[in-house]
Amino acid sequence: MPLNYVNSIPLHYQLAKEIEDKIYSGQYNEKIPSERELMDEFHVSRSTVRQSVSQLVQAGVLERKRGMGTFVKIKPIHDWLGNLKSTTETIEEMDMIPGAKLIESRLVELDDELQSITGLKKAYYFKRLRYANHLPLGIESHYYPIELGKKLIQYDLNKESFYHLIEEKLGVKSFNADQNITANIISDEDAKLMNVSNKLCMLHTNRKIIDINGQFVEYEDAVYRSDMYSFNISLTRGFNIE
Repeated sequence: MPLNYVNSIPLHYQLAKEIEDKIYSGQYNEKIPSERELMDEFHVSRSTVRQSVSQLVQAGVLERKRGMGTFVKIKPIHDWLGNLKSTTETIEEMDMIPGAKLIESRLVELDDELQSITGLKKAYYFKRLRYANHLPLGIESHYYPIELGKKLIQYDLNKESFYHLIEEKLGVKSFNADQNITANIISDEDAKLMNVSNKLCMLHTNRKIIDINGQFVEYEDAVYRSDMYSFNISLTRGFNIE
């Protein structure tokens, strides 16, 4: 597929973007094509390919392995189980830039399952696309008590962290959370939002948070890219000393 040769954007920048898009859509997995294959696919010179690859290596997207080729290197985001923190905090701790895009916000009637979890019949619903270093990381759906949701919608939710707003601006102190983690294939709708393959495996998390008084604060239903996000837990084996 040729690039736009009349565009003012240099070819090596265009090619780097094409390679990056193919990585995050699942077309390039562990290893990218060889220099010759990229030259033939995009109808560019060897020097253009090398500039593009070098740019992506410097950005931490790719890594060269001597005698083996160039491989995809996506810095995973690690979330330590046992710590209650926001996605924004987790991304920042990995020295990456967090981002968000509000997709939807509205009042919703909850189904029987969500009523059982939240104790609510209606809730304020928010859906956001989350980014790390400007790359789509996951999609988060949040359910809040109506009064809390009405306060949250007053803020710029493309910039603000929900947890920061709830605790620092609204004075609600989160205390405890129950979280469940499974694996699922991404839905067609979410794959389109994230611009990734609909065959991509996702980490699916559900989390219910209560405040210091035991009152329901939030229920989150989220999916994250399994190639960019991982959960870690520290384990100790007990033993007896006689």
